[in-house]
Amino acid sequence: MSDVPSLRDRLDATRGLLADEEVRSISRRYFISNGFDGTLTSIGVVVGAYLSGVTDGLTVITIGLGAAVGLGTSGVWSVWEIERAEKQAELLELERAMLTDLEDTTVQRRRAGARKINAIASGIGPLIGILLPLGPFLGQGIISMLEATLLAIGVGVAVLFTFGAYLGSISKQNWIIAGVRMGLAGLVVAVLNLFLPG
Repeated sequence: MSDVPSLRDRLDATRGLLADEEVRSISRRYFISNGFDGTLTSIGVVVGAYLSGVTDGLTVITIGLGAAVGLGTSGVWSVWEIERAEKQAELLELERAMLTDLEDTTVQRRRAGARKINAIASGIGPLIGILLPLGPFLGQGIISMLEATLLAIGVGVAVLFTFGAYLGSISKQNWIIAGVRMGLAGLVVAVLNLFLPG
């Protein structure tokens, strides 16, 4: 009989990892942190493009997609390497305490699975944060570049507000205040872009 786990076994293992509060907590941090970065980057891109005289919404989307690829890849790659080192250090510590080799055991496989989930969450965050604010530029031609830019800022602030409200709700804080605090960062980035030279 093959030692390769079936698709059902893999799905069961993934469900088990997603039910683990520690895995969810770490993934949530990476997702929101990188989603926050991605959203602020997107707001910076759209405001900078408008102020630079870009007149085509497709050009703004193309620039944004480049940023999405960069930040998404960075999110996956960096977290993969960070969590690989952290999980390996934890495994070595556990092996020392138990005086046994845990390579290719359930413990080792769970840590590897958790690393994959963390890395995926880290990569999805900036993709959402960048792509959603770019949406209004798909309608450029129906709406003006200024209107698309203002809508993009609004979408970005809404995404940031959602991140903040979610964090507020899980930490039993006032979710509206937490959302406003995060959303304010988007407005700050938009305003700061007005003072850039060029």
